[in-house]
Amino acid sequence: MSTIFTRIISGEIPGHFCWKDDICVAFADINPITPGHVLLVPRREVENYWDAPTEELQHLMKVAQIIGRAQREAFATERSCLSIAGFDVPHLHLHLIPANSMEDIKFAHAHPASKEDLADSMHQLRSVLAAQGYRQEAEQDC
Repeated sequence: MSTIFTRIISGEIPGHFCWKDDICVAFADINPITPGHVLLVPRREVENYWDAPTEELQHLMKVAQIIGRAQREAFATERSCLSIAGFDVPHLHLHLIPANSMEDIKFAHAHPASKEDLADSMHQLRSVLAAQGYRQEAEQDC
């Protein structure tokens, strides 16, 4: 059975994307902790990070670093934090969260965002990614 992330990736369920390549995608978390909170997800369904091939994990980390740098610029934050929790959806995903303090990364602060807010934050992030040389990944079917 397909996960909700597979359904978002396929376009069956709408999502607000900031990155697409052959291996992974990144899209807005609908319950962001802070504006610009994204989920980085491999296209291939794999439940846990320890089950993913090393090469796939290396690619995810490379993309997480690229997006993290862009988040810091787009949202004027001190850090971009990374978390692999995986309890809510059985499909490997990395949370990339713009933050200025430890308080900013508490999942208890997650709240539903409007479609407009999600679209705006992903537009900001795609603009920075494109300016940093990742125009193709940031603008693919977004």
